[in-house]
Amino acid sequence: MSDTAANLHRKIASAAELESVVRTMKAMAAASVTQYENAVRALDDYYRTVQLGLAACFQHNEPWDAAAPVPTSKTGGIIAITFGSDQGLVGPFNEILAEFVVATVENRPGKKTLWTVGERIQSRLADTHLDKGSSFNLPNAIGAITPLVGQILLGIEARHEAGDLREIHLFHNRPQSGGNYTPVSQRLLPLDNEWQRHLTTVTWPTGSWPEVLAGAAQTLPALVREYLFVTLFRACAESLASENASRLAAMQRAEKNIDELQENLKRTYHRLRQSSIDEELFDVVAGFEALSELK
Repeated sequence: MSDTAANLHRKIASAAELESVVRTMKAMAAASVTQYENAVRALDDYYRTVQLGLAACFQHNEPWDAAAPVPTSKTGGIIAITFGSDQGLVGPFNEILAEFVVATVENRPGKKTLWTVGERIQSRLADTHLDKGSSFNLPNAIGAITPLVGQILLGIEARHEAGDLREIHLFHNRPQSGGNYTPVSQRLLPLDNEWQRHLTTVTWPTGSWPEVLAGAAQTLPALVREYLFVTLFRACAESLASENASRLAAMQRAEKNIDELQENLKRTYHRLRQSSIDEELFDVVAGFEALSELK
């Protein structure tokens, strides 16, 4: 055999060390998945509340012009904000999302600019024909998402002031049952009549609509700001939940492969040792027979 017992022993020890690392990463990914999934569920309730507030304002025929804090230009470009990952070991997480982004925006008219969150998705989209714009660091905890959303909103406001903003689309992976995920997109801006008509279809949970006390001058702009914030926050949280679910699945596959490798190495090691023992016994028997013939 090409492997010696010492080499096989070292390989078995290395596989055990690697399995320990994989189990640690698996536990961390499982904990992170739970954390971000809980945040997504909490955000769903808050997002629904904001929607109901906006719908209540529009049901009272409040003037929309007073509520548009970030109007867009008809001649500006399209920004594609894409949430990916900073780290590897997530399977085809970034590859699938990058293909989805390119397929979605490449045929749309106007200049297309990428804003990326995460180094891996940034490098994955670097070879595309889309223009490269701002890049942001991916949050490593729930508490770090709020500062990120603030940076993105400031960037949007700066592009609006420069008169170079027509549409903004969000792209990210959304978690599905069984640890799966799927790439999705959502138009963040403009908040136009189409968006307003969609909100008017929201059903109020009780029999009568509430009264908007402060009117459009205060209530509506505040709700729109909350809508932009929670939409970006939820997209980031869903992306992080999907990323960690993908990493958990990758670690589970790696753990299974390591277990199979260890079993193969141990079988080979035991066969090698048994072969060595058989050879030693054969030598002893042969030597004994040779001595017996000399007597």
